[in-house]
Amino acid sequence: MHTGLSVMIFAFSLVAGFLGALLGLGGGIIIIPALTLALGVPIHEAIGASIVSVIATSSGAAIAYVRDKITNIRIGMFLETATTLGAITGAFIAGLISTKLLSIIFALLLLYSASAMFKKRHSELPTGVKEHPLAERLHLSSEYYDKALKENVEYKVSGIYPGYGVMYGAGVISGLLGIGSGVFKVLGMDVFMKLPMKVSTATSNFMIGVTAAASAGVYFSRGDINPLVAGPVALGVLVGARVGTKIMERLNNQTLRLIFIPILIYIALEMLLKG
Repeated sequence: MHTGLSVMIFAFSLVAGFLGALLGLGGGIIIIPALTLALGVPIHEAIGASIVSVIATSSGAAIAYVRDKITNIRIGMFLETATTLGAITGAFIAGLISTKLLSIIFALLLLYSASAMFKKRHSELPTGVKEHPLAERLHLSSEYYDKALKENVEYKVSGIYPGYGVMYGAGVISGLLGIGSGVFKVLGMDVFMKLPMKVSTATSNFMIGVTAAASAGVYFSRGDINPLVAGPVALGVLVGARVGTKIMERLNNQTLRLIFIPILIYIALEMLLKG
């Protein structure tokens, strides 16, 4: 592989890491199309590199978010059970259900969520949230210091069941369609569980790393992780994630939501086209 290609992979990975850390998404939505369409990397190697990029994004961003208590580890581990169950279901029903139909259903869900987010675009923090009894029992509600607002933000957790359902669906679609489910994780927490956008993206970052680490071994044993591709990807994503983390902490929740909505619509349209 010549140097020019490595530099191009590194550049794309910088952008993927930056957006991944900023919005709690796996870098796959940028890395896979960039590597396959723009740089001609075989699809299985691109997916392998994407898994590496997700772990790198999560590691690069998680340190700062956990330290600053923006990540809610309790919520992350609780919802991870739903995503894992969903991923197992997805693997089982892969041959039984039409992925085209599934793509259309989830694309419509994403468009609905984008409109729900757009309606909330002027709200900085959730108001009038009634704490779910299960959230109270599991001590899921928490607080963090917001550097943009320069104040301590306390928040309550609502909508446990719909949020858990969306996470299960995120796992299913991840297992069936091979796409990162970071976008669904952020949606489940922001739209259904009424968490502040920053907490949603930081917790999603933490969760996608756990999920990706679980599947990385499979890709590695299959030989789908090419070090010449994965190396520049991991390096670029790590640097991008560090920058994204620093910027995210200084942005307000409204701005984050406005950056997230176009990406949501783009993914929904891509899935509609697949369907």
